[in-house]
Amino acid sequence: MTAVMHQDPSATGSFGARLRAAMGTRGPLCVGIDPHASLLSDWGLPDTVSGLERFALTVVDALGGQVAVLKPQSAFFERHGSAGIRVLERTISAARDGGALVVLDIKRGDIGSTAAAYADAYLDPASSLCADAVTLSPYLGFGSLQPLLDRAAKHDRGVFVLVMTSNPEGGQVQLARRDGVTVAESVLRQLAEANAGASPWGSYGAVVGATVASAPDGLAINGPLLAPGFGAQGGTVADLRRIFAGVLPDVVPSTSRQVLSAGPDVAALRTVTAEIAATLAEALR
Repeated sequence: MTAVMHQDPSATGSFGARLRAAMGTRGPLCVGIDPHASLLSDWGLPDTVSGLERFALTVVDALGGQVAVLKPQSAFFERHGSAGIRVLERTISAARDGGALVVLDIKRGDIGSTAAAYADAYLDPASSLCADAVTLSPYLGFGSLQPLLDRAAKHDRGVFVLVMTSNPEGGQVQLARRDGVTVAESVLRQLAEANAGASPWGSYGAVVGATVASAPDGLAINGPLLAPGFGAQGGTVADLRRIFAGVLPDVVPSTSRQVLSAGPDVAALRTVTAEIAATLAEALR
């Protein structure tokens, strides 16, 4: 079993720098915290706030000191109302106390003052929902994300912008072309511009699914590449090598069910995570 390593949750520095450092000591794996009803049932837990809390905090207890990144999916907490949001707040706090970076999966995207309000909620340390980074949708125009990018920079937080997703509907927008360039490639170019000059890494990442049919051009954005869908959703080591050839050190593979199905036993959660991490360390060198 991998030894538990703690990091200082008050550590400073840009998100890109902190993520690069965490991956250097803990490996690149991100584990999603997706407490949907079927997983609660598999764990013998009720689909209630108490079941939600038991699930989420067990995952954090097991893995907060082991993996570089934990990624709670906000929707599965929101479905329980205000009490679920309070559990999400505790989950974020506990994960960071364990030393893991928290990427809050919210996929928000809006304009003007609304985008700024989302930034206040999720990227400002004054908020109890503040995470290290969030996921964003750029499909109201990349420029609409500017309030969130600005707030992330101000508070040393990060963002992961949806570029290529695995759902079949995604290509209607992401693969559309303008002046010979796909929308996905345009988003990557703008992320690269936003990260230009950052060292050791920019704080603005891209989301590219581990099961997409083909990789977009321009994945070298001087920032992290979050790759959801690794593991039970079908993404394999071979897929990572195929999609991210040339930028493998920048990849943050994300898995959920492959790890979570080992619960509720803490030791089992740690063991399966260590096994996956070892496989990735060999594959992504």
